[in-house]
Amino acid sequence: MRAPRPLLTVVLVVATSVAAARAADKPSAALAIARQLNEAFVEVADRASASTVVIKVAQKADEAAAADHPFLERMPEELRRQYDEFREREKQRRERFGPQFNGEGSGIVYRDDGYILTNNHVVENAERIRVKFRDGREYDAEVRGTDPDSDIAVLRLKGNVRGLPAARFADSSKVRVGEFAIAIGAPYELEYSVTVGHISAKGRAGLANGMMDEDFIQTDANINPGNSGGPLVNLDGEVVGVNAMIRGIGTGICFAIPSNLAHEIAETLIREGRFRRSWLGIGIESLGDNEALQARFPDVKSGVVVTEIHESGPAARSKLKTSDIVTAVDGRLVSTVQQLRNAITRKRAGSDVTLDVVRSGKRMKIKVQPDYMPDPEARVAATRPRRESPAPQPAPSPAPKPSEPKESPETVSTASSLGVTVRSLNPNLAETFGLDAAHRGVVVTVAERGIGLVREGIRAGDLIVAIDGQPVADPSQFGEALKKAVAKPEFLVRYERGTEKGEVKITRAP
Repeated sequence: MRAPRPLLTVVLVVATSVAAARAADKPSAALAIARQLNEAFVEVADRASASTVVIKVAQKADEAAAADHPFLERMPEELRRQYDEFREREKQRRERFGPQFNGEGSGIVYRDDGYILTNNHVVENAERIRVKFRDGREYDAEVRGTDPDSDIAVLRLKGNVRGLPAARFADSSKVRVGEFAIAIGAPYELEYSVTVGHISAKGRAGLANGMMDEDFIQTDANINPGNSGGPLVNLDGEVVGVNAMIRGIGTGICFAIPSNLAHEIAETLIREGRFRRSWLGIGIESLGDNEALQARFPDVKSGVVVTEIHESGPAARSKLKTSDIVTAVDGRLVSTVQQLRNAITRKRAGSDVTLDVVRSGKRMKIKVQPDYMPDPEARVAATRPRRESPAPQPAPSPAPKPSEPKESPETVSTASSLGVTVRSLNPNLAETFGLDAAHRGVVVTVAERGIGLVREGIRAGDLIVAIDGQPVADPSQFGEALKKAVAKPEFLVRYERGTEKGEVKITRAP
C-alpha cells in the first residue's frame, strides 16, 4: 500500500526550508575575508601594544627663560604681578614636592634589557622620566642619548631589567604605498589607543625646521599629540616607523620616522651616547625647486646648486666654488638637498669624497674631505660665506698700506620663524642667482620649505628689498625692520626675482 503523497510533499518542503535557512546563515566568501582581516587587526594591535610604552615626563623649570621673556615687558602691571606670584608659588611647590609629571608621550621597547626608543621632543628638557607598560608596571628611566637632527632618543630603564617584549622592526625601504598601517600610542593621555590607515607616501622632506634627516613616511592612520614616539606597524606587527609629526589636528596627514633610520640612530646612541654627522659647510638649493636657477643652467637637468661656501667649513679648503652644480657623490646621483645631505652626513670625517660637478657647462670631479658637523651654536658661527681671494695688487708707495676690511657679522641674518637666512648681495651671489649686483636688498640663501616667508612663496635667490615699507639694504637693516614688523598683526615683504617684482603678506599667529 503506497504512502499518501501529501505527507511526502510536506517532508520535502521542510527539508528544503531547513537547507535554505542553513545556506542563509553561512557567510559569503567576501564576509569571511573581512572577518579574517578584522581578526588580523585585533592580533596585530594586541601583539604590538605589548612592546609599546607610555612615557611620562617632568619638565625642568626654566626660571631664567621665563623671567626674560619679551612678552613680560608688554604685560600690564597687575597681570605681571599675578604672573610673578604664580611663578613663586610654583617654585615653592617644586622645592617641597619635587617635579610634576606634566608631559606624556609614547615609546617602543627597543631591546629586552631595558632600552626604550622614542622621539627627542618627547623627553627634551626632562628632569624626571617614568615609563609605564600595558600590564601596569612602571620604571624610572634616564636618557641614554638624543639626536635632535632626527628627533630620535633612547632611554634606559633604571634597575636590572630583563625579559621585556622587544618590538620587531621591518625594513622600511621595502614598505609600499597603499599598505595597511597601524598606529599605537597615548594621544591626549588615552593610553594604548589604536588607529588604522595606510601608507600614504614615502620620502617626505622639507617638513621640519632645522632637522638634518628628513625622510618621513606619511600615513593617514590618525596620530595626535601623545602618539609621538610610538610605533607605526604593518600587518605583521613589525615597526615600520616611529610616529613623530602631524600636519594639523585630525587632518589624516601624519608622519613617522622610517624604522631603518630610527634603528641606525638608536644603535649608535646606545653604543656612544650621541650620533655624529659629517658636513661640507655649504649652502645648497635643489636645481629642480628653483625656476630661476633652472633658467641659468638650462643644460643641466638635475643636481644641487652650491649657493655659498662657509669660510670655516671643510669645503672652503677644497676647489669647490659657488654656482657649482653637484650631480653625484662618489658616483651616487643626487638631485635634491636631502639626497646630498644624506650622502655627505654618513661619510667618515677626513675621508676623501668625490663630487661630480658641473661648472660653467663643464663637467669635472672635485675632491672634498668632510669634517664632523659642529654643534648647532658653533654651526651658526661657522656659516659666514667664504670671500673670493682678490687678485694681488702692488702696494701703493709711499702711502701706507690700508688695512684690509673685515667682513662684518651683519653680513648674514637668520629669521628662523620666517624660514629664511639672508646675506648681503655680493658679486658671487649675484652671479649664482642672476641678480644685478647694483640693486639694493638682501639675498635669501637658505629657504626652509613650509615655514613663514617660504610658505608664502619666497625662495632662495629672491632679493628682499623692503619689510613693512621700510627699505632693507643689508642684513642688519633686515633684522631691525623685521623686529618692528613682527610686533604687528600683519606686514608686507617686498622682493625681486630677476625682472619680476612682488610682495607677500605675513600674518602673525594669534
